[in-house]
Amino acid sequence: MSRIQETHPVQAVIEVDTRHPTGRIERDIYGHFLESAFFGNIDGGVFDEGSPHAEAGPGVRAGFRRDVLDLCRELGIPNVRWPGGNFTSPYHWEDGIGDRDARPRRLELAWGSEESNRFGTDEFLAWCADVGAEPFLVHGCRSVDDAVRWVEYTNYAGDTAYTRRRKDNGHPDPYRVRFWGIGNEPYGPWQMGYRPAAEYAAAAREHARFMRLVDPDLKLIACGSPWQQEEWTRPVLKEAGRLIDYISLHLYGAARRDGAGDDYEATVAQPLYFERQIQDYAHLVAELSAEAGLERPPALALDEWNIRHVEPAAWPEPEPGADGGTAVRELPEPAADGHQDGWRVNRYSPRTLADALFYAGVFHTLHRTAALPAPVTMANTVNLVNANGLVVARPGGAVKSASYHVWDLYQNHTGQVALPTTVEGPARSAAVRQGDNREAGGEFSTRPGVVPHLDASASQSADGRRLYVAVVNRHRDAALTARIVRDGAGGSGLPAVAQVRDLGADVADVLAANSLSEPERVAVRERGAVETPDGCYTFPAHSVTVLAYDLG
Repeated sequence: MSRIQETHPVQAVIEVDTRHPTGRIERDIYGHFLESAFFGNIDGGVFDEGSPHAEAGPGVRAGFRRDVLDLCRELGIPNVRWPGGNFTSPYHWEDGIGDRDARPRRLELAWGSEESNRFGTDEFLAWCADVGAEPFLVHGCRSVDDAVRWVEYTNYAGDTAYTRRRKDNGHPDPYRVRFWGIGNEPYGPWQMGYRPAAEYAAAAREHARFMRLVDPDLKLIACGSPWQQEEWTRPVLKEAGRLIDYISLHLYGAARRDGAGDDYEATVAQPLYFERQIQDYAHLVAELSAEAGLERPPALALDEWNIRHVEPAAWPEPEPGADGGTAVRELPEPAADGHQDGWRVNRYSPRTLADALFYAGVFHTLHRTAALPAPVTMANTVNLVNANGLVVARPGGAVKSASYHVWDLYQNHTGQVALPTTVEGPARSAAVRQGDNREAGGEFSTRPGVVPHLDASASQSADGRRLYVAVVNRHRDAALTARIVRDGAGGSGLPAVAQVRDLGADVADVLAANSLSEPERVAVRERGAVETPDGCYTFPAHSVTVLAYDLG
C-alpha cells in the first residue's frame, strides 16, 4: 500500500532524458581490492587461520572467514583486484603456491612486514569463486617471463610443467582469469620497478604481447598516472595502446579527523574533484589515442580509489577496536589554530554517513562517464575488508560498514543504462578540497567551486521498463524538495508512485558509523511504494535516495 510523501515548495528541478541514453553503466565499476600485508585486509580479514569463524581442515579453503565470505556473497561482488597495490611490485607469485607449510616466509618490502605467503594465487581464486567475483590479477611488470608463467599457470590448458603444478595444487582445469594489470604505480619512487614513462611503456608493450601469446582473451590494464599525465600517457599509448584494454587512474579523497570538527562539507564536496580529474583524463586519453593512431581509446580503470581519514601524526598510533573502528586511546586537545605538523592515514577509522554521501557522489560521477570518449568501465575501491573497507572483521565477528550499504544501493537498485540528467537548484560556493593532495606547507590543496546541494544520476533497466533516479542531498541540515521531470513533459511525465530506498534519512550524526554492537546504525531503509505528486519528492538532509519508477 502506497503512502503519500509530504512535500514542500519546489526548490529544485531534476530533468531526465530517457530518449537519448549516454551509454552503459558497467557492473565492474562496483569492483573491489584486496592487498596482502595491508592492515588486516587479508590476514585477519578474508583469511584468518585459527579463528572460530574460519573454515577448518585441509584444502585450499582452510582459513577462509565464513562470516566475511557470506557478507561479500550477499552483496554480489563483480570483481576483486589482488595482490595489490604497492604489494604487487616486489611480489613473486610462485612463493604463494603449493603446500602452505613449505612456502617461503619473506621480508615484505611494500609495507615493511613479513609475508607468510599462506594466502596465494589458488586461495585468492578459490575465494573469488566462492564469492562469485571475477578475479583481477596484477603483475609487477618487472619480468616478462614471470608474468607469462603466471598466466600459463592460471589459464593455459595444455600439458606443461606449470599446468601440472596447478593440477597438483588441486585445480586441473584452467582458471581463465580475464583481467590482468601490468604493473602498479611505476611512476612512483615508492615502487620496486620505478622508472620513467618511456621505460614503462616499452615494458608494458612487451609484457602485453607475450601474455597475450599464452591467452589472447586477456583484458589488460596498463598504468596511467595522476601526475604529468600527458608526458606519461603519450608513450604508453604509442607503444602499448594496441595491446591494452584499459588505462588506470588512482584517486583518493581526504577527510580530517583531528578533533576540531567533522569535516562534513569538505568530505561530501570531493566528488567534484573526482569528476574533474576523470573528465580531464578521459579527454586526454582520447586525444592521445587518436594521435597514436588507435581505432578507439582504451577505457579508464579507476582501480584504486577511496577517501582517507587523516589524523595528526603526533597522535598515538591507531589500533583496531574490538567492536570495529579504532581502539580507544588518549588524544591531545586539537591545536587552537588548527595547524598540524604532519598527517597520517588512520586505516582503522570507520566509514561514516558523510563517507557514504561521498561514495554516492563518486558513483554519480562514474555513471556520467558513460558519455565520455574514454569512459570508466572498471573501478576498485581500496579496500574490501578492514583497512577502511566495506566489511569490518574483528575476532568477535564481521559487520557491514556504512560504505557496504552504498554499494548495495547502487549496484543492486539502479539501472544499467545511463541517462542525461540535469539539476537546477540551490548550491554553495566553496573551496573544494583536491583529494589528498597537499601544498608545500602540508595543508590540503583546494580550488574554488560551486557545490550543488542536490546531485542526481538517472538510469534505466536494460529493457527500458524501469527508471531509477538516485539523488544525494549534501545539505547538512535542510530537506530539499525537487520536481523530477521526464523527457521535458508538461507535467512530470512519471507514474504517480515510486519505490523508495534511502540511506541516512533517519541518522542525525553525520559521523555515525556501524559496529559489531550497532550493525545497522547506517543502512539502506526500504520505504516501499510512495506517491510522488507531480514528480515531487522531498529529499532528507544528508541522505542518499533512490526512487524507482515502473514505466512498463
